[in-house]
Amino acid sequence: QVQLQESGPDLVKPSQTLSLTCTVSGVSITTNNMYWSWIRQPPGKGLEWIGIMQFTGKTAYSPSLESRASISRDTSQNQFTLQLSSVTPEDTAVYYCLNNYHYWGQGAQVTVSS
Repeated sequence: QVQLQESGPDLVKPSQTLSLTCTVSGVSITTNNMYWSWIRQPPGKGLEWIGIMQFTGKTAYSPSLESRASISRDTSQNQFTLQLSSVTPEDTAVYYCLNNYHYWGQGAQVTVSS
């Protein structure tokens, strides 16, 4: 059974870097044709795509976040990590990791506030 679990701090100060890790079980993140994404949902708004990492490690990002977002992976831990730099209160959201087979994590609420 494939499971994804987000983890990281729930409160980040403005101008700092948000870091969230998605731990995957039930399938290797290097499995062919697996794509791993981060999306978020700000309060009262719709879903926003942040970026994607394919099974090769190649990444792509939303143009609106590309300058601040970075996705990396630790294949030994079967994890992939989102870093979002220079955060502002507008980055407050529930952050989700998911894959292209529609498996989602439960979501992690992150609040940006001093």
